[in-house]
Amino acid sequence: MFAVYAESFSTEDPLSGLVVGERPDPVAPDGWTTVTVKAASINHHDVWSLKGVGLKADRLPMILGCDAAGYDEDGNEVLVHAVISSPDWIGDETLDPKRSLLSELHQGTFADKVIVPKRNVIAKPASMSFAEAACLPTAWLTAYRMLFTQGGLKAGDSVLVQGAGGGVATALIVLARAGGLKVYATSRDEEKGKRALEIGAHEVFGSNERLPFKVDAVMETIGRATWEHSIRSLRPGGKLVTSGNTSGPNLDNAMLPHIFFLQLQVIGSTMGTRGELAALTQMLDATGKRPLIDREIPMTDAREGLAAVASGDVFGKIILTR
Repeated sequence: MFAVYAESFSTEDPLSGLVVGERPDPVAPDGWTTVTVKAASINHHDVWSLKGVGLKADRLPMILGCDAAGYDEDGNEVLVHAVISSPDWIGDETLDPKRSLLSELHQGTFADKVIVPKRNVIAKPASMSFAEAACLPTAWLTAYRMLFTQGGLKAGDSVLVQGAGGGVATALIVLARAGGLKVYATSRDEEKGKRALEIGAHEVFGSNERLPFKVDAVMETIGRATWEHSIRSLRPGGKLVTSGNTSGPNLDNAMLPHIFFLQLQVIGSTMGTRGELAALTQMLDATGKRPLIDREIPMTDAREGLAAVASGDVFGKIILTR
């Protein structure tokens, strides 16, 4: 079958290890099922994989991709939950210490077919295209959990989204507005700031620009470059929910005095559960809100899409179609 996969790693030139070619058809073991992929979305996770982060050399060659929407074995339209938990795990699968994402231990979704545990397949709403549904399992699910599960935010609360433009950030803006929140965002790019206003932000500020008010919560995916600004933007007792560190994991200033003196909460968040993915699809179906798609390109042009994500030249999600 056709597939896009990592054959080797390179921190300096990640795309040098990318192959667009053929791999053997997958065979589903007991308890697993085969999904025919119609659309898959690119995540930063795929670029990190090509750098050898989260993916071990003994797993190569590895088909990339966490997200997919397509047809199940009975011809039903479905989307795939990317978190693979232990077969005997009960409860929140994101807390399973042995969990993984597709394309880490198990082959990913940038292919004609992908095999997943049967419990990882959920129905796709008829109102949503395959491309839209393919945005949900990683970036949009991450945003949903950050806002409503880990953040515990409700209508009327205020939230700051750091770094408008990427898949998670745009999802945070759209979902927060749909949930009745007062939504603010930052951007270092004027054009991306304007687009953030178009998709639901009430106000947009420059990167690290001081806000004229304090917010109830900050959604943080950038890390070192925005951490201090995030802490300073919170009201006493506010929450910082973090799910990534695209600017680097090591903090020059953790702002500990601010955190304990103002009794701030710093909360980690990773992906989301199958139940949350189902709730997210229902929310979008009910509100009419849709994932923001930067562009749709054939899966054969995956190199172009991965290069755009690696450079940050996106606003929303890049979708690979079959």
